[in-house]
Amino acid sequence: MSKNKGKFDFRPSGVIPALVTPFNKEDESINEENLRNLVSFLIEQGVTGLVPCGTTGEFVNMTFKERLKVIEIVVDEANGRVPVIAGTGESGTKLVIDATRAATDIGADAAIIVTPYYLKPKAKGLYDHYFTITEKTDIPIVLYNIPPCTGVNLPWTVVEDLVDIDNIVAIKDSSGDYKYFSALLEKVSDRISVLIGWDENVLAALAGGAAGMILASANVIPKIWLELYNHVKNNRLEEAQVLQKKIQKFTRMMVSSGALGPKECLNMMNIPVGVTRQPIIMGDTLSYELWDEFRIELEKLGLLKKKEIKFEVAEKELTSRFYSVDITPQKISDFSLRVGESLVGNRAELAHVDLLIGDKKGPVGEAYARSLTHPAKGREGLQVILEPNMQVKPATVMIPTVKVHSLRQASLVYGPAQAAVGKAVMKCVEDGILPKDASEDLVIIANVFVHPSASSRKRIFINNFKATRNAIRKAMEGLPT
Repeated sequence: MSKNKGKFDFRPSGVIPALVTPFNKEDESINEENLRNLVSFLIEQGVTGLVPCGTTGEFVNMTFKERLKVIEIVVDEANGRVPVIAGTGESGTKLVIDATRAATDIGADAAIIVTPYYLKPKAKGLYDHYFTITEKTDIPIVLYNIPPCTGVNLPWTVVEDLVDIDNIVAIKDSSGDYKYFSALLEKVSDRISVLIGWDENVLAALAGGAAGMILASANVIPKIWLELYNHVKNNRLEEAQVLQKKIQKFTRMMVSSGALGPKECLNMMNIPVGVTRQPIIMGDTLSYELWDEFRIELEKLGLLKKKEIKFEVAEKELTSRFYSVDITPQKISDFSLRVGESLVGNRAELAHVDLLIGDKKGPVGEAYARSLTHPAKGREGLQVILEPNMQVKPATVMIPTVKVHSLRQASLVYGPAQAAVGKAVMKCVEDGILPKDASEDLVIIANVFVHPSASSRKRIFINNFKATRNAIRKAMEGLPT
């Protein structure tokens, strides 16, 4: 069983992106140019390795030939600058052996092999799977545990046995179970690299002794991860804590979005990586509201380039602060009507805001006045205020889309929902999304849905705030839904 130990002294560490695979929108073919550009971009950022054809790389939706092509491109573009750990996982042992041998011939520095999936082996089957692979291949191997995707958990007791095999050099754990991860650190971190693959747990993992990380989000924020990694390695835990808190919401969204999250973020940052392959699609696996949340987080992190858009309102030319939205025109002269819609939450917590923004002297202004003077019974409009005698600017009227039949329902609609709409409008003015100089010239009509079964006032406020803010952004950018 023992092989030449010196041949397998590779120990992956640091910040290693789990690469996305760029696909063309037209036919979902691999875009070699974009892949090469991504590889070079990440190496220039300082990453310590690359993982093509992993979960984030959508390996399960590629043919064997396509996967080898991706590995070959990455190996060629990396050109020895950083190690390439090729994803060669399959559901069957023989298939893994064939893929791993091919990756070795291409020049990969190591192979990362996910547990078998679909037909789910138990502990002995998992051990035999990896043992057989190591006997029939000649490359350092990284074990890969990701039960949320595979339905199979690699027991730490099996890992403890596997690390006696010379060419098993590391394990990536994407279980999200820190109790399991801490057992790996305790049992095997003195013999192999233990790498965290769950973005939310990075700081805890590194502080506990992890050698590094293999992450989807490292495609997008490699410098932040490198900074955090170096803080921990140099015992600057307070600085590391500040960074982890800064990106915690971003990482939480990234974990839940699969390959779509990093791809959409990179595309927003003008690093084109195309689309995901079906059946993973925008608007389903990743909602448009979560897409907008990603954009807001990227703005906070300074990763989106600002640009200005000019508006003509009431014969005045005004400037609004925006971020790189390629389809938004540089100048919008007709501001008589802007439309935006957004949904946040689900079931009884659903918030649906459908709004109009326009010049108060135009059709929206007329509709605004009519909603107050001729209200529909049970759907009476309410001028939005922040506090008594302080009306929101631009003037905003909120109209419930479901008839209000009870005092309880009225208290929820005209209480936290109304407060949320007002807060969102003021936040958009503060952020420059709504031009401050036009606050006297514009009016907003917000049709707001609050579920009759909603009960949490806090959740009503949060979801309606997000929905209103998203709807305003969409209206101003010409992305109505």
